[in-house]
Amino acid sequence: MKKNFGLLLVFVFLSYPLLVSSQFDEFLYSGFNALKGNISLNGVAEVENIGVVRLTNDTRRLIGRAFYPSALKFKNSTNGKAFSFSTSFAFAIVPEYPKLGGHGLAFALAPSKELPGALPIQYLGLFNATDVGNYSNHIFAVEFDTVQDFEFGDINDNHVGIDIDSLRSNSSAPAAYFADKSSKVDLNLKSGNVILAWVDYDSVRNLVNVTLSPSSTKPELPIISYPVDLSPILLDSMFIGFSASTGLLASSHYIFGWSFKMNGVAQDLELSSLPTLPVPTKKNLPLTIGVSVAASVFLLAVIFLSIYLFRKIKNADVIEDWELNIGPHRFTYEELKVATKGFREKELLGFGGFGRVYKGKLPNSKAHVAVKQLSHESKQGLREFVSEIATIGRLRHRNLVQLQGWCRRRGDLLLVYDYLPNGSLDKFIFEEPKVILTWEQRFKIIKGIASALLYLHEEWEQIVIHRDIKAGNVLLDSELNGRLGDFGLAKLYEHGSNPTTTHVVGTLGYLAPELTRTGKATTGSDVFAFGALLLEITCGRRPIEPKALPEELVLVDWVWDRWTAGRVFDVVDRRLEGEFDEAEVVVVLKLGLMCSNSTPTVRPNMKQVVSYLDGEAKMPEALSAPGEYEAGKNSEGFDDFVHSYPSSSLGKVSSYSFPGDVEAPTASSLSPFFSKAHNSL
Repeated sequence: MKKNFGLLLVFVFLSYPLLVSSQFDEFLYSGFNALKGNISLNGVAEVENIGVVRLTNDTRRLIGRAFYPSALKFKNSTNGKAFSFSTSFAFAIVPEYPKLGGHGLAFALAPSKELPGALPIQYLGLFNATDVGNYSNHIFAVEFDTVQDFEFGDINDNHVGIDIDSLRSNSSAPAAYFADKSSKVDLNLKSGNVILAWVDYDSVRNLVNVTLSPSSTKPELPIISYPVDLSPILLDSMFIGFSASTGLLASSHYIFGWSFKMNGVAQDLELSSLPTLPVPTKKNLPLTIGVSVAASVFLLAVIFLSIYLFRKIKNADVIEDWELNIGPHRFTYEELKVATKGFREKELLGFGGFGRVYKGKLPNSKAHVAVKQLSHESKQGLREFVSEIATIGRLRHRNLVQLQGWCRRRGDLLLVYDYLPNGSLDKFIFEEPKVILTWEQRFKIIKGIASALLYLHEEWEQIVIHRDIKAGNVLLDSELNGRLGDFGLAKLYEHGSNPTTTHVVGTLGYLAPELTRTGKATTGSDVFAFGALLLEITCGRRPIEPKALPEELVLVDWVWDRWTAGRVFDVVDRRLEGEFDEAEVVVVLKLGLMCSNSTPTVRPNMKQVVSYLDGEAKMPEALSAPGEYEAGKNSEGFDDFVHSYPSSSLGKVSSYSFPGDVEAPTASSLSPFFSKAHNSL
């Protein structure tokens, strides 16, 4: 009987991952084939038959998580000091497209296994745009990131980082390992090869070490050594596990084995004892070769036939050089046709000079999107199309509209964006809106767009000049946060360089006076348009209003007149019925006048604007008239400039609007950043 019992114990030991310690503070998983109830999966994560946890697959914009099912005690109940811990795990990242990851995985300690509200893409399934950076998150993570995200200051698209309550890493380093004490070797996280990682926290020295290796042997030196006391970060009980996400591009994120120990050193993982991804076996090699040859012959036949048909079909797709440089992510036309139910009128959100915008639901991820359809017959439309892909595709900011992908088929050019259910800001502040925005909501929108412009002008790797800032290009999400969109007229410059002369572009009524003389779009001309936006949000009317009384025709002149008369609150949108913060209104109106000054050097920059709005800087007491030029400058009158143009917004304003009908930048002017566009995908 004892002999049979002993054999049973041996069988259980060999058949199931080792789980030791009655305190449940130490475990070792050498594969996951028998874990059905011993690991908690959510999102798209699954345990495959080969014994590997696959956190994500080739589906875009999804989350996969695998957590130890029970919360572990991480703090000493007597003194509140966090315990030391050690963990080791084997992982691999297999990208959908070679050399292009999307987005990465993280080892995490979190208060919850589900992390409700967390988003995919750059948030890795841990945070969202609202809570990222909040100390109340109580999340410690080590990220293995394969996309360089400029919003979070990522150093490259192949790095490891220590994250505390945010994805702006407290410490990060390019993925590598030390072969010896003086020799560091680079590691490619998205190579598809198995990589071993160790995360060790010493609560006596208050030190976190992160170590990588392509073999079972742990290097003597860590790649990151970061001093921190985790006691204020961690709660008494925490869940531990892994979270991964995909974005515009997808990667399969695998976990092959995992060990953990509290107040000690985690057991070693032997790569030779872990499951591996399946490869063709020798007995199937002849069959594999035969199938491969047949497939190659068939593929060649298909290629030749496709070339023949390609030359015969009029107006067929033409793949131009710029398309190859922008990046590989490209929706198929059929996907978008299904998503928009055949581009039917019922799904139409709005329209403009270059096409229409439809609401859609992607067939795979079921995500709601806005599909912007442009006309290929218009050369100007093609230039706008190129500009938007190359510009917004790489930008990352919570107050910018996120581009998901694009499609080009024959005469159809399409851009796919996040769907923002409340449409554009103009329908909330002009005419007779169904919902009147409160002053609190308006002020939040103003601060959000100011933050986005500061990012474009000073915080991104290049200077981005939007050139078409107006209420119609500000979209509102479900929480009425403002997001700046429509980058069809955007212009990029290197920091420290001078803008070049170009065509005057933008929407009439928002153009800075100097543009008519120099033709040079600058950050100052964006600030001028932002000044018009400040005034129209506060006053509830357009910069030029033909239906108004003669003295109220030009908004900035009317506001200045009321300001100098000491009756500035007369201009505030009457639909607010006096319910507003007077101090904030004064700041916004004063900023609107400062930004609308005809002399570019008098206008504040966006860093100053944000400081004024946040109350971090005191605004100047003196305020010069918006139409006054500095001595020696061109004496062209501001009133003459404004009155010389009719309002560009007299017609019907759609929920999703497009840039004004003046010439867009040429494709050649965008060439410096085509080669980088794929990084954002």
